[in-house]
Amino acid sequence: MDGFSAEELFTKENGWAYNDFIILPGYIDFSPDDVTLESNLTRNIRIKNPLVSSPMDTVTESRMAIGLAMLGGIGIIHYNNTIEEQAEHVRKVKRFENGFINDPIVLSPGNTLSDIDRIKERYGFSGIPITENGKLNSLLLGIVTNRDVDFETDRTKKLSEVMTTDLVTAKKGISLSEANQILKNSKKGKLPIVDGQGRLVALMSRKDLLKNREYPLASKDPRKQLMVGAAISTREESRERLEALAQAGVDVIVIDAAQGNSIYQVEMIAYIKKKYPDIQVIGGNVVTEEQGATIIKAGADALRIGMGPGSICTTQMTMAVGRAQATAVYRTARYARKQHVPIIADGGIANIGHIAKALALGASAVMMGSMFAGTSEAPGEYFYENGVRLKKYRGMASQEALEAGGAKRYFAEDTKIKVVQGVSGAVVDKGSLNEFVPYLIQGLKHSFQDMGTQDMKSLHDKLYDGTLRFELRSLSAQLEGGVHDMYSYKEPKYI
Repeated sequence: MDGFSAEELFTKENGWAYNDFIILPGYIDFSPDDVTLESNLTRNIRIKNPLVSSPMDTVTESRMAIGLAMLGGIGIIHYNNTIEEQAEHVRKVKRFENGFINDPIVLSPGNTLSDIDRIKERYGFSGIPITENGKLNSLLLGIVTNRDVDFETDRTKKLSEVMTTDLVTAKKGISLSEANQILKNSKKGKLPIVDGQGRLVALMSRKDLLKNREYPLASKDPRKQLMVGAAISTREESRERLEALAQAGVDVIVIDAAQGNSIYQVEMIAYIKKKYPDIQVIGGNVVTEEQGATIIKAGADALRIGMGPGSICTTQMTMAVGRAQATAVYRTARYARKQHVPIIADGGIANIGHIAKALALGASAVMMGSMFAGTSEAPGEYFYENGVRLKKYRGMASQEALEAGGAKRYFAEDTKIKVVQGVSGAVVDKGSLNEFVPYLIQGLKHSFQDMGTQDMKSLHDKLYDGTLRFELRSLSAQLEGGVHDMYSYKEPKYI
């Protein structure tokens, strides 16, 4: 056969990066629209699109996690914050989109319009049920919406004076589809769910119905809430953090360590699996089969692969430890597959082709930092430099991030001298996830078509039976494969 199998290419002496090789084309007998990208994030969590945002403080907070989950991926909330702040980000994601909202915000008739204002500012909505004592499972008296409060100037006015009492409700035990129909017919914004005594037990939102239509691939848990992950360290403090995250409804925990092959991570995984068996755990980071074996044996539900390939990471240069990312992905994926554990390729992704290559080497998903850091959903404000619209982006081992709490990731929290393993910089504005992610997904579908495969399973089957073929690229070939010999050209919006 033409070219080489992955086994032939990635088990030799050299370590290879994504730019060092190319995938030979397959046979096309389907359109890009026939491609499906659904895959396993962990043993028990599947997502429609294999995109994960990195737990970095310039990448993933609630807004990023919401936006990515709506588009079929998942976001991992960083932990360079307080326990309550991280848990609140998780709660915001879980509250954002629901079938039945089982823990709606509730107020009493004695609350005021200013209380509504504070809730709206914090959570971004204002349709609030009013119950007798301001709590769930209390007699429903009314509801306050934007229409009730928008033109009121006296913000000390009590809600009993403005609330709508002409309510359409549904009984506890109603099916989701039946409740959807009542909400549609009522032309109301909210549908309170009450028990036989008229006490509020849940809520439905018209906006959620619209979102369900607009985002059919959204990553949701069995309760129809958006899925979200959160990062923790291996330190003792993270056990308290974990409890708060579990209460907030987190779906998956990422143990965030630059080198994951440690007794500290083994003990933390064992602790999580024993105390919170329903929460999936992603262990890492690892780059060898031996490291992966340790983490899988400890009980990890997925592996995070990468040590030093990120655009802002200097670990390989500073520590002299790590591995070329393409080789790391293939070698760990080959082992993890035998254990039925998915792997997530973390770092080194600069374009759609790199995503495709990571998946073609056995990854079930890719975790990205710089690719998402320039979007409007990432934390931080835009600024201009030399006429270019930018956003700050920093490594979690940069001086700034270490001082903010990132040292926990590098087992350096208590050391007086902190060795920097990353830099701070800026990335170009990429606009909204709502435009950027569909572009990435469509590009991936075209790549899968060129490789002659329609889904992740068949791609990985071809990888391991040797029918997916690879070839190394010389420096000249790499230059030839990009833009060259042009006097000038206009760069595309996205690479």
